[in-house]
Amino acid sequence: MKVLNFGSLNIDYTYSVPHIIVGGETMASLALNEYCGGKGLNQSIALARAGLDVWHAGTIGHDGDMLTQACENAGIHAEFIRKLDVRSGHTVIQVDEKGQNSIILYGGTNMMQDAEYVDEVLSHFEAGDYLVLQNEINMLDYIIDRAYEKGMKIVMNPSPYNDRLAACDLGKVSLFFVNEIEAAQITGNSDPDHALEALHAVYPNAAFVLTLGSDGAWYYDGQQRVFQDIFKVKPVDTTAAGDTFTGFFLRKLIDGAPIQTALMTAAKASSIAVTRSGAAPSIPSMEEVEAGLAEE
Repeated sequence: MKVLNFGSLNIDYTYSVPHIIVGGETMASLALNEYCGGKGLNQSIALARAGLDVWHAGTIGHDGDMLTQACENAGIHAEFIRKLDVRSGHTVIQVDEKGQNSIILYGGTNMMQDAEYVDEVLSHFEAGDYLVLQNEINMLDYIIDRAYEKGMKIVMNPSPYNDRLAACDLGKVSLFFVNEIEAAQITGNSDPDHALEALHAVYPNAAFVLTLGSDGAWYYDGQQRVFQDIFKVKPVDTTAAGDTFTGFFLRKLIDGAPIQTALMTAAKASSIAVTRSGAAPSIPSMEEVEAGLAEE
C-alpha cells in the first residue's frame, strides 16, 4: 500500500501584522518570512512526519527548487514533481497577534496539470493505494475519475470550496476532511449540530472528519460518531493546523488504530503546529506528538 498526494506546492510569503487588514486600510507589517507551503505540500510533510511513506505529485516553476528540496528533506518521494519554466504558485498570508490568518492564493503552476502528466503519475499506483487531494490544483475531476477506476482510496479536503468542484464526482471519495464552513457549503445547512448527518446524506458512502476549531473535531461514517476535544495552547500561527490534522489522522487510520486514537493523535499534532510560525516548518514529528500525549 502506497500513499500519493497529488497537490499544490506554494511559496508562502507570510506577513506578521497587528490585525488582519480591512478594506481601504494601509498597514506596515511587523515582519516578512518566506516559507514552503501549499495544502498539498503541507499534507505530504505531515504524512511523512507522522511516519508514512508518501509520494508527492504536482507542478512547480523555475523558482520552485526550494519546494522540491523541502519534500526531499522531509523524506517525501519527489520524483513525480514536474518543473515548468514559469512562476510557481504562491500565497500572501497575514498572521495577526492572536495567530489567526488571512490568505490570498495565486495558483501559478498548480493550475497547469494535464492529462498526460496525470496518467503517467497514476501508472505507478494500484488498487488499495491511497490518493490524497485538495482543491488547489486543476484537473481534479480527471484525477478522481482515473484513480477511482484504478481502485485507489480517495481522501479529499475540498478547500478552497469553489465552483470548480462541481465538475468532480465527489461520490467517488472515501474520506472527507472539512471544517464547518466547508460542511455548510457542501450541504447548504449552516447548523454545525446537524452537519455530520447532512454531510452523510449528500455522500452516504463516505466517512467524514469535521474540524470545528476551538470546538474540537468529529468523525462520522454513518455508524461510528466520535468526538475529540482540542488540546488548549496559545496559538502563534494556525496556517497548517488542518493539514497537520489530516496527515496524523491518516497515519493512524492506515495503521488500523481506533478512530478515537486517530483523532486524539491528530488533535495533539495540530496543537503543537499552531504554536510555531510557518506552514510546513511548524509540523511536528510523530515522536514529538507521542511525547506530548504521554505528558497529558
